[in-house]
Amino acid sequence: MVIKQNENISRSIRFSLEEEGVEVARAFLYLIKNDLHAEPYGLLEDVFVQGEFQGQGYGSKLVKEVIETAQTEGCYKLICTSRLKKIKVHALYERLGFDKHGLEFRMDF
Repeated sequence: MVIKQNENISRSIRFSLEEEGVEVARAFLYLIKNDLHAEPYGLLEDVFVQGEFQGQGYGSKLVKEVIETAQTEGCYKLICTSRLKKIKVHALYERLGFDKHGLEFRMDF
């Protein structure tokens, strides 16, 4: 058996929101290609809002911008992950149109 490796080129887009020149929120959109589809899929990752700015719509604004960009980039799907205990984040994602779809498995190094 031979396992071959081929490098695929993917890219990321960093989004940030600023208030008076200070970054208060950020997120990343990774555009990933695979052999199953001609189009890339999007991975929404590292969504973060500074504590004192949480609950004021910054997260919603940021995620909506990521969704719009994923659509513009031709993604066939957009996925995101969230820790099990982040119930408010889950509710945000569901309000914005995401469906619960499977489990995430993780290995830290």
